[in-house]
This record gives sequence, structure tokens and C-alpha cells, in this order.
Amino acid sequence: MKQFLLPLPPDREGRIFLEGKDYHYLARVRRLKTGESFPALLPGGGQVTVRVDGDDGAVLSGVCLGGQAPAPADGAGIILFQALPRSAKMDIIVRQAAEGALSEVVPFFSSSSAPGSGPKKTERWRRIIREARQQSGSQKETKLREPCSLDEALAYWESLKGGGTVGLFFHPVPLAQGTLHGYLSIYPGTVVIAIGPEGGFTPDEAERFTGAGFSPVTLGDTVFRVETAALYCAAAVRVILLENPSWTLNASIS
Repeated sequence: MKQFLLPLPPDREGRIFLEGKDYHYLARVRRLKTGESFPALLPGGGQVTVRVDGDDGAVLSGVCLGGQAPAPADGAGIILFQALPRSAKMDIIVRQAAEGALSEVVPFFSSSSAPGSGPKKTERWRRIIREARQQSGSQKETKLREPCSLDEALAYWESLKGGGTVGLFFHPVPLAQGTLHGYLSIYPGTVVIAIGPEGGFTPDEAERFTGAGFSPVTLGDTVFRVETAALYCAAAVRVILLENPSWTLNASIS
């Protein structure tokens, strides 16, 4: 466990009280005893060390010590618009999104998506995100929106546009396009990446993203599994954003 995500901030005396699944994890799985400490992340960001000072068999109490301010942002936020895949592949996608410090995941139904994603699955994905952040040590809160239609996803995109926001959709069929470096050379504040389901976006869906202001990107001629595509594309964007200050775009390839 790199860090534990506290569900609530400490009280005025810096004390926390953890019960239910949190108690089970810390007291039964991690087997923390009175006097031992563990690293934790506050709900609003910022790191603390929690020293266990009590365990009554149902509630673990502790005191927060040595607080640190939230880490500075490491570049633009990345939001993943993910067409819902079949089976349990979304579990993998949300876990990798949290490990990769993406700021938000927006699941939406495409024409190839299977029905059946409801509140129970959404809660499961949120639990997976929390576990992934605890294991990876990511200080970036990865939010998860409720599954929505493509219309609703594009409406949300409209609310995000402006202020240096860039929208990219990844498509295996080459369309008129610039380079990924070129799209990201403006130092965007937010990058929204859209990934299709198994088989990719239909021509109609690709046209809708283009019409909404997304730019098409094709990364080579390899066909990825849907869970691999999300990780691969997000990683490519993240690396370029992190390295933006150290390279200069050649105007001839923009």
C-alpha cells in the first residue's frame, strides 16, 4: 500500500475513525496495530502520516501527523471518454486510468456497447479506482461519471470546450489529421481523449466526434484490444504533455 485514501478529513484534533470496509482492510488485511503508522492522502489532497492509537474490534482510531501540502499539478488534466466495452474489460480500463493519474473517466454507450451497466457496476469501478490509487500512490483524484449516451458525452464535451481544451479521438482508419505533438503543442489545460469499443468507432460516430471539434489521431497500423488502446493512447498523451517544455515543434510536420 503506497497510501491510504481517507474517506473523510480528520476532526479538529487531527483524529480519524475508520470502520466498515476501511477497518477490515487496515486491521484485518494490513494487520496494523496500536502505535504503528501508515501513509494516507486527505480527501482534498495533501499527505499525512496516520498513527494508530486505538482498535475496539470495529473502529480503528488514529491521529494525523506531519501533513504535507498537495503535490503541484504535473501538467494538463487528461479525461478519458471510453465507449463501454463488453465483459469485464472496463474494470481494467478504470484501474489503469487511476494508475496513470487521469483526472476523469466518462463511460458512454456506443453502437457496439453491451447494455447492462448500472449503479452497481459504477460503484464497483469507483472501488477499483480507489484501490488503484492506494496501490500506485497517485495523488490525482480520478473521477468517474455515470455511464451515459453518446449524445450526453458530447454535451459534456461542449461544457469543457474553451480555455485551451483539446479533444482527440483515436481511430484505426487514417483520417485527415495532424500530429499528436502538433495537437498538444498549445500547452492545453485539459485533454479529452475518446476511445472506441471493440472494433472501433463506426463511420457515423467518427463523423460526430469530428463535427463536435475532436481531432482524429491514428497511432500506427497496429490493432489494439480496447483495454490496451485506452492505456496506450493515454500514456502517449501524458508523456508528450510532461515533456512539452523540453521540445520544439518542427513547423513542417505540425
